[in-house]
Amino acid sequence: MRFLSLIVLFCTCMFACKSPGQGSVNSAVKEKPQLIKLEENGMYYRGVKKLESGGSIGLAELNKQMEGKTEMNVKLETQVESVCKVKGCWMTVAEEGTESIRVMFKDYAFFVPLDCEGREAVLEGRAYLDTTSVEWLRHYAEDAGASAEEIAKITEPEVAIAFEAESLRLK
Repeated sequence: MRFLSLIVLFCTCMFACKSPGQGSVNSAVKEKPQLIKLEENGMYYRGVKKLESGGSIGLAELNKQMEGKTEMNVKLETQVESVCKVKGCWMTVAEEGTESIRVMFKDYAFFVPLDCEGREAVLEGRAYLDTTSVEWLRHYAEDAGASAEEIAKITEPEVAIAFEAESLRLK
C-alpha cells in the first residue's frame, strides 16, 4: 500500500509542475537584451532585422489600414506613452486622437529604457488584433505602477490592435 501511495504522489508532482515559459506570467528570459547605439540622432535596439529609414505611418493611418484585417506588417512612427517599469519588456504607444497600442518585442530580444516615455519611436513589425486576458491586463497594470484599486477594477478581457516589434529606434 505504501508503494502505491508513493507512486501516486510522484506522478502527481510530475504532472502538477510546469517549467517557466509555459504560459506563466513570469516566464524566464534566455538571453539579456542589448542596446546598441548606431546613429547619432537616435538609438537602434537590436531586433530581428535592421531598421531601414522611410516608409513609416502613424497610428491613425494604421487604424484605417487595419480595418477588415486581422494582421499586417508595417513600419510605425509614433510616441511612447508608457513602458514596463520593471524591465522595459513592453510599452504602449499613442497619438492624440487615437487609442494606445501595446507593443511587445519579437522573441523577447530587446527591451526599452524605463524612462523613454514621451520620446518618439519608429517601430517595424507586425500589427494584429489581439485579445488580452484579465490576468495579463492586471500584470501589465502592475508593471506600469498602477494601484491595487486600479488593478482590481480590471474584470474584462480586451480586444485591440497590438504590435510585435522586430526593430525599434527611439529619437
